[in-house]
Order: sequence, then structure tokens, then C-alpha cells
Amino acid sequence: MPAALKRVLVADDEENIRLLLGAVLRKEGYQVSVVGSAQEALRALAEQSFDVLLSDIRMPGCSGLELLDQVQAKHPNVVVVMMSAFGNVDTALEAMKRGAYDYIAKPFKPDEVTLLLKKAEERERLKLENQRLRLDLEKVKYGGLGKMVARSAGMEEIFKTIRKIAEYKTTILIQGESGTGKELVARAIHEQSPRANQAFVPVNCGAIPENLLESELFGHVKGAFTDASRDKKGLFAEADGGSLFLDEIGELPVNLQVKLLRALQEEEIRRVGDTRGSRIDVRVIAATVRDLAADVQAGRFREDLYYRLNVLPLVIPPLRERLEDVPPLVEHFIARNNTRLGLEIKGISPEALKLLMDFSWPGNVRELENTIEHAMVLSESDEIGVEGLPAKVRESKDRIRMTLLSGELSIKKTTRIIEEELIRRALKQTGGNRTNASKILEISHRALLYKIKEYGITDL
Repeated sequence: MPAALKRVLVADDEENIRLLLGAVLRKEGYQVSVVGSAQEALRALAEQSFDVLLSDIRMPGCSGLELLDQVQAKHPNVVVVMMSAFGNVDTALEAMKRGAYDYIAKPFKPDEVTLLLKKAEERERLKLENQRLRLDLEKVKYGGLGKMVARSAGMEEIFKTIRKIAEYKTTILIQGESGTGKELVARAIHEQSPRANQAFVPVNCGAIPENLLESELFGHVKGAFTDASRDKKGLFAEADGGSLFLDEIGELPVNLQVKLLRALQEEEIRRVGDTRGSRIDVRVIAATVRDLAADVQAGRFREDLYYRLNVLPLVIPPLRERLEDVPPLVEHFIARNNTRLGLEIKGISPEALKLLMDFSWPGNVRELENTIEHAMVLSESDEIGVEGLPAKVRESKDRIRMTLLSGELSIKKTTRIIEEELIRRALKQTGGNRTNASKILEISHRALLYKIKEYGITDL
């Protein structure tokens, strides 16, 4: 929840109270909506976001306390203040016990309400600050950099490398599977560099249509093409003095690879339709899930650009190769989602954590993050249990890991299990392309076909 509680919903069956609070709070800069019943309040909360609910306790139909219970269950981020002309200490205590922030007795002075809201804002600001400090302490506890948390040797080596290379303008190529956190690494490099106070501009080269990509990167002048009704500043110019993150660089069309190489070598760009170039000072960080060396060999990526980008390579290990990072990541995601979603999950059960440790995480850290959010939202207690995890996590077993931990000592049996699992993974990674899978497995295409038949692998 934002520390500034500016969106207020007033629920009161007395029209004069609604008009008074609406006028007073709008004068103080609040965005105010007013309704005359608890049912209308619930509809308004379902349709738009509010920071504060000012609700009368006695309303026809559903009472204010019943409304409070429903708001606590469905909209835990909303700060609720109860109002009543018939209240007493017991009523106030009951409201606070059910989760209200405070209670105000009618008749009240307008200043009392605005003062109460300012106190609530200060409380929320302190709460967010405390949560931020807890996240910072996690990084001290586990190790981390930027928004990344980890304690594995592989990631600690990445952090050390980032700190070493951040101050230099040299281009960097970040490689790793989808979901490993390549953009977080790029942002950490930028934030550790002398350019930290300048722009960090990310762009996904695979998400922009090829006919628009040149204009997006380099800009264009008015009249350069049919729809060019005005001059456009490209992303290189936006990143001038800062860093440009080119994600999915392997998707860059060959004709633009030439122009990118020229921009890197000459530190100059030319907008589409312009006759003159302009100097730029940009630190380029690129990332890819592709094997660019193989793309160079196949003629899909320029060799000179590859070597120009790959001056300082960083390879991010997949999560399955650093499972010791799962516990600190889980704790980090729980803390962050508690803040973002207004939840109060205290931790995860040992049984649920073991399942997370046994999972192979094909979607890497991004998949783990989504899994934790899924489990937190569905949790009916203050702890993530096995029942809150997705079925694929509860039911899946990493066959290689489980085989090695099983105590099985037969080389013949263990080899067959591991070999079959590796073949399945390679085929899944290549979308069933057996030629590419055989290259990944480093066996001949003929040998792969024989083993597919031997293991009866048909679900490709």
C-alpha cells in the first residue's frame, strides 16, 4: 500500500455526513467517493482501489462491523476507520479487535478526521520502511546485490564479477535460461556503476516488430516514412549518459545487427531519415537465452557483433544448479508479497520447502516467485503448507536428484534412469527437435533415435 492514503471511500446512511466528509476531505486533497450502505461500499471496493474506508457502524441491512469483516477478508490493504453516534468503549474495542485502524465518535470536528488520516499515513509509511529494512537485512543474512538474493557459490561469484566490471563502460553479454534474472543482473550492473543516477532503458528485441525496431532503437525524423508525423527520440538517445539493456539480442534482425555494431564502435547513431549522425554515451548490456556462438556458426548472428558484445560474458546458472538459493528466495518472496499484497504469511512448512527443493524449476526463479505468490494467496493460515503449492510441484519429482539420493548403488540401473531423464529434458528443451537434442546430449542422431525407442519415449 502506498504511504500516501489519498483515495477515500465514505460509507454512511446519513446524507449530511457524506456531504460534509466529501467536502472537507476533497479540500485537503483527497480523492473521495461516497456511498449510503455497506452493500454499495463492497461494490465500490470491488470496482476500484481505495486506501481508506470511513464507515458508519449503524447502517441498514449490513452493519459497519459486518462490512469491516468483509473488507478485512477481501481487501486487507484498505485502512478502515469506524464512525458512530451511538458508540461506547466496548464498541470501539470490538471494532479495533476486528481489524479497524481507529474509531471516531459522532459528532466530530472535520479536523479530527483529517488528523486521523494523517496519523494513518505516517503509520503506513513507517510500516513500509520497516519492511524495506527487513528486506535489506535479508541481503546481509543471505548475501545479495540489487534486488537479487542468493547464497550459492555460483551466484556469489556473479555478484563479485558485477562489482568488478560495473565501473567500466565495456559491453556485457548476459547469458542464461528464461527466468534466471538476466534483467536484474543488468540493473545491478547499472546501479553499481558511475551511471547509477542516469537512465536505465530496457528493451526486448524480440517483442518489437522488425519494421518498427530500427525506429525504436535509433529514432526517426519527421517524414522519414508514412506514419512519421513528428521527430522521434530513440531508445539509444533516451539512454544517453546511462545504460541500454538489449534483452533477447539474438532476435535482432541481421540488417540491424550491422547498425548496432556501428553504434557500438563509433559511439554514434543516425535516426531513420536523418542525414547526420549524433554522438552518444551509452553503456550497452545485452542478454540472450540463445547460444549465440552456435548462431554465429549457422550464419544467423554476425561474428563481429558477437565478439563486440561478448567482451565481458556473464553466465547465470539455472536455479536447479543452485538449489541452496531456494530457501532465501522463498523468504524474500514471502516478505515482498506480504508488503505488496497486504498479507501476513510468516513462513513455509518444512514439508513444503522440501518439495520446492526437490523440484527442478524449468522456469527458474520467475517460476519460483509465481509459485510462492500462488501459495500465499491460497493459504488459509499464516504458513505456506504443502496443500497451497501447485499440483505440478506437489506431484513432480526430479528423477535424477531422487535417484542419487535413494541409495541405489547399481551403476547400470542408475545410468538408465539418468540417461532417460536427460533425453526427455533435451527433447523438451528443443521442442521435440531430435537433431538439436542429439547435439545437446552430445550423441549421434542415430544413437538418440535408438535410445528413444529403447526407453519407449512417445510423449514428445
